[in-house]
Amino acid sequence: MIDFLAILGNAAQQLISPTTAAYALAALGLAIHFGYTGLLNFGQAGFMALGAYGFAISTLSFGFPVWASVLVGIAASIVFALILGIPTLRLRADYLAIVTIAAAEILRLIFTTNTFDEVTGSASGLQGYKGGIAALNPIPDGTYGFGPFTYNAYDWWIRILGWTVVILAAIFTWLLMRSPWGRVIKGIREDEDAVRALGKNVYSYKMQSLILGGVFGTLAGMIFILPRAVVPANYQTSLTFFIYAILLLGGAATILGPIVGAMIFWVLLSFFSGFVSRAVEAGWFPFMSPVQAGQLTFILVGVGIMLLVVFRPQGIFGNKKELAFVR
Repeated sequence: MIDFLAILGNAAQQLISPTTAAYALAALGLAIHFGYTGLLNFGQAGFMALGAYGFAISTLSFGFPVWASVLVGIAASIVFALILGIPTLRLRADYLAIVTIAAAEILRLIFTTNTFDEVTGSASGLQGYKGGIAALNPIPDGTYGFGPFTYNAYDWWIRILGWTVVILAAIFTWLLMRSPWGRVIKGIREDEDAVRALGKNVYSYKMQSLILGGVFGTLAGMIFILPRAVVPANYQTSLTFFIYAILLLGGAATILGPIVGAMIFWVLLSFFSGFVSRAVEAGWFPFMSPVQAGQLTFILVGVGIMLLVVFRPQGIFGNKKELAFVR
């Protein structure tokens, strides 16, 4: 028999996991890029990789404290955004899409190469950089919680830390989009020629949006590595596509959309993964191997997202009027 309570318990844990927080923050950055400004950034995985490696390398190779390591990652993402944006933001949106997806993959390959093995760890990645974060933990040692939400002090600490950053970023974005700056970038999304005719420097606003969303992605990369090692294989192009799925699931031009979308995405993924793997073990699918079961999980989640796009294309919290710019 299949233990559905265990499957539901494991799925429920994803609601507040650091991974969900990281994806929510990265999707919020894409909301600024794509949802509010109309920038097609397909390289959010690159910004996350810069955050992860910037933090880990600064800690391990240079002995920087936590705050300095965070600043190094942010500085790296700003430079990366400038390199991507300077040659492309004056051109059509599809040029930025091509450049960002290629640049993110180039970054991943650089981190994978053996040339910089002593610094990046090559394909094996990096670990042992969590001491500074753990030292800041104010929670006494022990195990806390109830039911599936029972964790040790460090696990609770990284969850509190990750979701605090997500909440602060969401509040900041909400305030920013209600400001004159936010109204300008939404105008750029709808008709950048009209905004340019009003005397606004469209190129400068696009660059600011690219940098801000990239910084969110960089912070997401730092949160992403708190419960795991830094491994270049985690930053493949599929990572960006998952984040886009989350964004469209919740609503592209919304604040709550990326957060709720990340929760739903990871809960569904965990539930289907647990159900399919246990169903294979129980002999419900005798024609299927464990490897095929893992692929079926993504197929089921994909079908669910497809149905949502068909019946509610604006996402859970989106507004159909916000879709006008993509038509």
